[in-house]
Parts: sequence; structure tokens; C-alpha cells
Amino acid sequence: MALRVPKAEISSEVVDSMIERFGVVPEPLEATWHNPPVAEAASEMGARVAAWDAADESLKSFAHMAVAAQVGCSWCLDINYFQAQNLDLDLAKASQVPRWRESEVFTPLERDVMEYAEAMTNTPPTVTDELSGRLLDRLGPAALVEITGCIAYANLATRSNTALGIESQGFSAACEIPLAARS
Repeated sequence: MALRVPKAEISSEVVDSMIERFGVVPEPLEATWHNPPVAEAASEMGARVAAWDAADESLKSFAHMAVAAQVGCSWCLDINYFQAQNLDLDLAKASQVPRWRESEVFTPLERDVMEYAEAMTNTPPTVTDELSGRLLDRLGPAALVEITGCIAYANLATRSNTALGIESQGFSAACEIPLAARS
């Protein structure tokens, strides 16, 4: 699949900042820069979500990757593997997120978070009182609200990227993570 919108012209200052941070300009930015307020709001929201600290970083990362695997956003999986390495998360687990139901590496809490991510992503959502209750008991209200916000943001990012034809840019190649295919 190719980008469904052409890459926009981006100021050299923004390009330099992105290259310093990622080594390349992320394609979601190149696609959305046709409308800078939208691109900037999405980037700002992503930065704000990344700064939240009530929930465990790996739970948030696995939740985002579970959404990306379900929606089919290879770019989000790609960048999340890259970020998992940079955050010193468990890379063996990160590599197994697309097949988390069959993998034996995840804890019951991690499984519940990924199930919650998928349930929120379903249309219509299929979150149950039982699943929410288990998460509330183990995470507490602040972390559950944060995980919910992270999953909502992941849906925004994955669905936007997929609709615009944005695919993996090869970030995960730098991680040397053996990526699991979704079953």
C-alpha cells in the first residue's frame, strides 16, 4: 500500500528535530503536515500520553501494540518495538504481542490489559464489567483511567495511519526483535 496523500513539505526545523529524535521523519507527520494544526495536535497528544505515569510503561506499550495488531497498523507496531527497546522493556514479550493469546510469556495482568485494549477497539466496544473490575482491583482507578486513555489514543493513531496508507518505516529493524506474526 502506498500513502494515500502525498508527503507534505515540512520546515527544515521540524525535519531536523525529527531526524535527531528518530533518525528519519515519521511518515505520519509527513502525511498529516498538509494540515499543520492537525499534525501538531496529534504530536502533542502523543507526547502527553507518553508523559503519563500512573500505569506501568510496559502495560501501556503492550496495550498500544495490541490495538495496532488488531487494526493492522504496521507503523504503530514498528515504532512501538523501537520505543520498547529505548525504554528497556521486555523485548521478548513485545515481540509476542500480536499473538498474545497463544504466547506463554505474559502475566495474567498483561493478558487482561491486552484483552481490554482489544475490547475497546472492537466496534462496538465489548468491554465487560468483569474485565474492568479485574483491572480496577489490580491497577487502581488512576492507572485504569490512564490505560483507557492510552488505548483511546492508540485507536486514534492506528486508525488514522491505516486510513492514510502509512506503513512500517523499518524502526524495528534497529531493535533486532524477532517479530511474531499475528495468528
